[in-house]
Amino acid sequence: MTDLIQAVVNGLLIGAVFALVAVGLTLIYGVMDVINFAHGEMLMLGMYTSFFAWSLLGLDPLLSIPITGVAIALTGAFMYFTAVGRVLGKSPLAQVMVTFGLQVFLRGLAQFLWKPDTRTVTDPLLGSVRWEIGGVVIGGPQLAMAIGALITTGAIAWFMSRTRLGGAIRAAGEDAPAASLMGIDPRKMYALCWVIAGLVTGVAGALLMNRYSASPTAGVMFVLMAFVVVAFGGFGSIYGAAIAGLLVGVAQGVVGLYAPSYTLAAALALYLLVVTVRPQGLLGTR
Repeated sequence: MTDLIQAVVNGLLIGAVFALVAVGLTLIYGVMDVINFAHGEMLMLGMYTSFFAWSLLGLDPLLSIPITGVAIALTGAFMYFTAVGRVLGKSPLAQVMVTFGLQVFLRGLAQFLWKPDTRTVTDPLLGSVRWEIGGVVIGGPQLAMAIGALITTGAIAWFMSRTRLGGAIRAAGEDAPAASLMGIDPRKMYALCWVIAGLVTGVAGALLMNRYSASPTAGVMFVLMAFVVVAFGGFGSIYGAAIAGLLVGVAQGVVGLYAPSYTLAAALALYLLVVTVRPQGLLGTR
């Protein structure tokens, strides 16, 4: 029984991170109908930024979160103004090719600059911290990642649903012509959407460096799960991504306890089960 509870707890902790990684992805799709295939590479750049903040400035990944968030937010703005913004209103294939091209470019750039070697933060601030409750062990890095992910996800959900600027972004995503008539510039809202998505992804990158290593392909595993989480929770729904992330994490944790080779299959099976009953995902509306 203790092993099962441990698996559930581990699943919840990593599921919170899945949800945070998915937030940027679902935000961009929900507002702009653009699938960002370079999302994993933005996460990878966030992890490298956190690593270099540690190696060059001596900052622990938890302390480098503001730097990493701002750096990837600026990266998101750069991607929007130089590439993505230029194909808005064009065919969906053009948008796919642009974000796919950014994915290839950023990953190749990382391999050129930093080589395929993995970069690890040794002895992070909470690296040796662990708690044991009733035989269930919770590691400091995992708990820090989960708490940071939940706080950030909740903050973005609050911003989008409770603030005037968040409402303007949602209005631009739901009906751009009508939003223009109300004085909202959809293009500015789209750019802000990429900035927020970059900010969130940068925070996720810094949190992940508490336990994982940076490499040119570091974002692949997490963005794959992010796509599953976004579709599972419903495209464009931040709350849906949060719930789906936790469910996927628990499913992977429990299945991993008995059949470690089938954790990805478990996540995909859970997703297929839900979309069979509800094609738009848990909280999706389209």
